[in-house]
Amino acid sequence: MRIVVAEDEFLIADMLVVSLEEAGHEVHEAAHGAAALKIIRDVVPDLVITDFMMPLMTGLELAEAMRADTALQRIPIVLVSGAQGAQARSRGDLFDLVFDKPYAMDRLLTAVGEFGIRGSRS
Repeated sequence: MRIVVAEDEFLIADMLVVSLEEAGHEVHEAAHGAAALKIIRDVVPDLVITDFMMPLMTGLELAEAMRADTALQRIPIVLVSGAQGAQARSRGDLFDLVFDKPYAMDRLLTAVGEFGIRGSRS
């Protein structure tokens, strides 16, 4: 699967990218939502994994922009968040799945695999 990871914390981003690549995925990385949106429009990924609190554009703003764009609105979005999980869960229209930090990488990889089996949002 082609995945875009939007995460401003370098160590978390690096861990995600390495783990996803080792699992066989093509991963594109962005340090904030605005950069991620540009990458998403360029590569049209199968899945987006985003943090909530990021500079320039939050994960919430990224999800809103994707859902408003007919070319991107069917791409599943997984939120990984330290403090905003409850807020994100209330927005089922934006996020397909929410993981609270810290999360078990094996659980995230399992969820990513399930998105690959299901395909994009219907």
